[in-house]
Amino acid sequence: MSAHEHHAGALPPEPEKATLEGRNKILGFWLFLGAETVLFGTLFSAYLAFRNSVLDGPKPEELFQLPMTFIMTVVLLVSSLTSVFAVQAMHRHKTGQMLGWMAVTIALGAVFLGLEIYEFNEYAHEGHRFTTSAFSSAFYTLVGFHGGHVAFGILWIGLVILQILKKGLTVVTAPKVYVSAIYWHFIDVVWVFIFTVVYLMGKV
Repeated sequence: MSAHEHHAGALPPEPEKATLEGRNKILGFWLFLGAETVLFGTLFSAYLAFRNSVLDGPKPEELFQLPMTFIMTVVLLVSSLTSVFAVQAMHRHKTGQMLGWMAVTIALGAVFLGLEIYEFNEYAHEGHRFTTSAFSSAFYTLVGFHGGHVAFGILWIGLVILQILKKGLTVVTAPKVYVSAIYWHFIDVVWVFIFTVVYLMGKV
């Protein structure tokens, strides 16, 4: 039976790992995340090196609003949970439930991005712009780069939803659901580090 001839009723419990191609996609993606981790590590190092170089601009403790960033953190953590529910629904071959949880994940990601844009706008009004100081440049590069990853994740999960609506849940589409969920967890973990290193340490 070819990969395309699998139907939901005939799918194995973990359809994302049912074919060699699916397993290779997952392995390849973990290698990609390794490179992404190095990239974010470099941005964190740059931020830590420049976080006290504020020139005449506002300092971290004057800028950061912990209640706001705490809400953003909760929103992203919950979205990580909904992506887990999506994968669990996929393993039970509940395509409708899976798509529903993926849509909720996208919605929460959009709420997070909206709050981040609002936050950046507030900072700009307080004189904290990209070119204000080495601190502001390092801050916007790190946090903005993560925001870009969230936006990409929203687009990606949206495209996977469209593909499943068109082709159904198969051993070809299942790895795409699984890999997009891994990516979403990755950007969630990175945000936890940002919340700790940038915001909590910035307030201390």
